[in-house]
Formats: sequence, structure tokens, C-alpha cells
Amino acid sequence: MATPNRSTTGNSYNQGWSINGALTALLSFLLCLTLMFAINKAPATEVHSENNGATWPSKTFYRYQMVNGKRIFYREAGEQHKRTIVLLHGYPSSSHSYRELIPLLSGRFHVIAPDYLGSGYSDRPSTSEQTYTFDVLAEHVNGLLNVLKLEKYSLYIQDFGAPVGFRMLMRDPDKLDALIVQNGNAYLAGLTSPRQAFFKAANQDKSVAQATKIFSFTSPEAVIHKQYLRDVQHNTEVMSPDSWTHDLHFLQSEQDRAIQVQLLQDYYNNLLDYPKWQAFLRKKQPPTLIVWGKKDPAFIAAGAEAYLTDLPNAELHLLDSGHFSVEEKSVEIAKYIVTFMNRPDLFPAP
Repeated sequence: MATPNRSTTGNSYNQGWSINGALTALLSFLLCLTLMFAINKAPATEVHSENNGATWPSKTFYRYQMVNGKRIFYREAGEQHKRTIVLLHGYPSSSHSYRELIPLLSGRFHVIAPDYLGSGYSDRPSTSEQTYTFDVLAEHVNGLLNVLKLEKYSLYIQDFGAPVGFRMLMRDPDKLDALIVQNGNAYLAGLTSPRQAFFKAANQDKSVAQATKIFSFTSPEAVIHKQYLRDVQHNTEVMSPDSWTHDLHFLQSEQDRAIQVQLLQDYYNNLLDYPKWQAFLRKKQPPTLIVWGKKDPAFIAAGAEAYLTDLPNAELHLLDSGHFSVEEKSVEIAKYIVTFMNRPDLFPAP
């Protein structure tokens, strides 16, 4: 039997390896071309989704401006040449409630979050010097935005922020770019019958017993357990103790608490104004995003759905959260806001 030629056998192996290597290289090249083509032809929706991803936040600054002779505090972040979102806080809080949301938005938007007159770090003249009403709160927030020379803005309204914001819009309707509603009522459907009766009694019953009852709602026990922890009893760790600690710092004296009592007594006037606000929405049809905590027993989910009667094109999301949804779901809310504000059908590129 003939002895195999080693050199011939080796050359055949090398030749086979070269062919396989060339095929592998060709396949890799074709795969790269396919991937490049796929990336270049990616649907616009995929690109849009990437643009809605996380961005680095801007530094938040803590500032004051004089408005009508009073010092008003506000948090500001983001570049002023970008679209502005004004965050209006609720009871019994301040702009501190937006400490998590502001960084999530400030990489894309100019963000302003004021403390109302009588709340947070803003001036708090006594009730003997100043009668506190929602008209007064709106006047000072509107004054702040005028000092800052903001001609257009979107409004985020929650709780007390709704009556403050709607008063601003009734005064300067053309300044509104968009409305973002988070547990902020403009419809009776959002209030149960007992709660409507409470606001009416607070406004019309001037007895000492009624005043004492309202005053009790500003106590540490009520702020902690009937406000912040009420809706998260089975998940209390989601609620930062910083929230009520900050609020209670500004509710230490009877005079500080009396400010909030006056506002609770004035709240019934908002219910009387609901038809005006609804007429404004029907006529103006502003782009509107509703992100509403459906576990809120105070401002119930029917109030969110009621907006659709006048704003059929509004975007509605019911969240698995309570009254203070921005404390529970800040990232989820920020995602909804960024996606909403990037909708080309609502906000065409300039």
C-alpha cells in the first residue's frame, strides 16, 4: 500500500480551511450590511422611543423673587430656551413634593416649581395681615411667572394646584402650551358627596366647633396618617418621611396652621367655579395629559375620567397609586410626560 504524501495531505487541509475562512468572512460582511441597513431603516417610532429615554438632569437652583412686596421661593432647573413646565403643588405641601420629578424632567425641559404664598419657604404673613384665598395664591404665582418673563408654559396641577392653575389660565389663557393633571379636580364627579358636603360646611359654617374640626386636619397626626400614609398603608416604605417632615416644619405654629385652615375654608368656592373651568377647556381644547392615582379616596378616579367629557382627545392614565402619586410613581409619571411632550401631532417641531 502506498505511503500517503504528507505534504499533499497538508495542502488539502489548508485549502479546505482557507475556503471555510473565506465563507465565514463573507457571511460576517453580509451580516454587517444587513444590520446597517436595518438600523438606517429603523421605524420612526423606535427612534422616538429612544429619544424618550433617560437624560442627565440639570442642576436644580433654589431662588426667590419679590412679587407684590412678598418674597416667593421657587425651584428652577433646565435651560430657559427649552419649553417650560410649571409644577403647582397641593396641600399640605410645597415645591418640595417635586424633588424627585424635577431631575427627571430637567434634562429636557425648563422646570419651575414655586411655593405658594403661605407655604414652604415663601413669605407667610399672618392671617391678621393677609386673608388667604386661592385668588391670592394664583395672583402671586402668576406674578412670579411675569417677573421671570415666561410667555408660554405647560402647567402640572395637583390638588390645590388645580384651583391655582385654572385661575391663572382664566386670566392668561394664551400662555398655556399644555395641561398635565395629576389628582387635581375640576369636576364634581371627582368628589364624593360627603367630601362635597365637607367643603361646603367648611366654607359656610362659622361655628367654633367647625373651625376646630378643620384645624385638626393640620395636625402632625392628620398630615402623616390622613394624608401621606393614608393611601399606602400596605406599602408605607414607598413614602419618604422627608415629605411630611418638611411639611410639618412649616406647620409648627398655630399661625402657620391657620393659613391652611383659611384655604380649606375657601375651597368650596372652587366647586362653584368648576363650570367656568370646564367651559374654558371645551373652548380652548389644550393638549392634556391626565396621570391620576386611582387609589385616591379623596379625589376619586371619576374626576380624571370626567375631563374626557370636555377634552375627548386628552391622554388618560390611571396609576396604581394614591393622592400623592408623584411621591410614589415619579419615574412613571416622568415617562408619561416626556412621551406626551414629544408627540409630534400635538407639538410640531418649530
